[in-house]
Amino acid sequence: MDSARALIARGWGVSLVSRCLRVSRAQLHVILRRTDDWMDSRRSRHTDDTDVLLRIHHVIGELPTYGYRRVWALLRRQAELDGMPAINAKRVYRIMRQNALLLERKPAVPPSKRAHTGRVAVKESNQRWCSDGFEFCCDNGERLRVTFALDCCDREALHWAVTTGGFNSETVQDVMLGAVERRFGNDLPSSPVEWLTDNGSCYRANETRQFARMLGLEPKNTAVRSPESNGIAESFVKTIKRDYISIMPKPDGLTAAKNLAEAFEHYNEWHPHSALGYRSPREYLRQRACNGLSDNRCLEI
Repeated sequence: MDSARALIARGWGVSLVSRCLRVSRAQLHVILRRTDDWMDSRRSRHTDDTDVLLRIHHVIGELPTYGYRRVWALLRRQAELDGMPAINAKRVYRIMRQNALLLERKPAVPPSKRAHTGRVAVKESNQRWCSDGFEFCCDNGERLRVTFALDCCDREALHWAVTTGGFNSETVQDVMLGAVERRFGNDLPSSPVEWLTDNGSCYRANETRQFARMLGLEPKNTAVRSPESNGIAESFVKTIKRDYISIMPKPDGLTAAKNLAEAFEHYNEWHPHSALGYRSPREYLRQRACNGLSDNRCLEI
């Protein structure tokens, strides 16, 4: 287009230049009529990001382990509550990059040589629950061990238990009972719910398996040395340790247990989950109930 303008400035006709250079004659006429102070608005657009930056600082001030995607999800949620237009995720990324607020990229994990072709997630709630446990240390050296249960569709943490002892059958049974009461109240499931766990002794114990079947659960164990087979529970352990335990006060076991209860509640009510369209588990459940959505929106992994 610059060559066409130069030829026309030397006296060549617009039609001849357009035909020879194969450029639009109409576009040449538009360019020739532009004023000297014309500027391309696509390149000179300047948006004021001050307000968005303040809101981003507010989010990461409370949740410093959140990357730009989860920050965007929280800003989107607040915009929906205020009746304002949602902010584009790319804009959040640009602002955080310009202000050095992005998290450091995690190192690439080499892929496992063992192929995992199964699917842990399901399309409907209350079809499969998964369970696992983890431990962490308080500032005074006291160690706490946590057992939990998750729904493999909506990702809600159904129940959890914390103890200073080991992982045992009694604790797992308490979590089972709490999960059933959470979803079914005083009733039992009308059809068996899969209870997916690893091969820990507390899960393989006869007492655990018998109690599970009494509650309408069908125990399922993963393959040996295949953590991917319980990937939803493994991912939850990473999330709860990274986003909550690493930053919450834990001077002693009692304080840590109280803060852990708040962490589980925050996860269920507010934590954006990528498999749920960056909605929290309960936000996803409420949206599905309100709009009559199917659980098919759950991603399968």
